[in-house]
Amino acid sequence: MEQSDRILGTIKTFLKHQKKEDSVELGTALFADGIGLDSLQTAELSVMLEDELGRDPFSAGQFPQTVGEIVEFYGEKPA
Repeated sequence: MEQSDRILGTIKTFLKHQKKEDSVELGTALFADGIGLDSLQTAELSVMLEDELGRDPFSAGQFPQTVGEIVEFYGEKPA
């Protein structure tokens, strides 16, 4: 499994737990008109990414705005 598939899988699992639409693409916004995450949900996503991948962009001081920016954090170039 490619790293980007693992990252997207983690995000989709998180969204299912939140009862949110889990059909996301790299350009999908995380906030507002995109997925619509609030601060608590952002913290929960951060924990899931940390648990699954060993680190996360939010704890590293970054604040990604799209799914693609999360993928980029892990050294993957979005397609």
